[in-house]
Amino acid sequence: IEKQAKRKTNSELLETIFLARKNEKWLEVAEILSRPRKRIPNINLKEINKNTKDTDVIIVPGKVLSVGEIDKKIKIAAFKFSEKAKEKIEAAGGSAVKLSDEINKNKEAKDVIILK
Repeated sequence: IEKQAKRKTNSELLETIFLARKNEKWLEVAEILSRPRKRIPNINLKEINKNTKDTDVIIVPGKVLSVGEIDKKIKIAAFKFSEKAKEKIEAAGGSAVKLSDEINKNKEAKDVIILK
């Protein structure tokens, strides 16, 4: 993780990687974020909608894209959101939060599903 992180230039990404790396429960997220950019997942809303329940906290260590609809009131924490995806999530009554904020708030990674 450390070797790959040295190649990153985005300060927000580096901060999120190091924050996740500090906590053993979030180590998988740090590993995914430290990958080369082409291997960091981009997840569409339709995939999130079909693979989750209302009570879940969804973690996307990449970008959430707006393809598809979402009809569940869920919390999604991601490194990035497209503008349309954020609008659709909030219109469905859910919330779109920064990944670093969720790592700080939910140190134990309780009720978290990591989509990769």
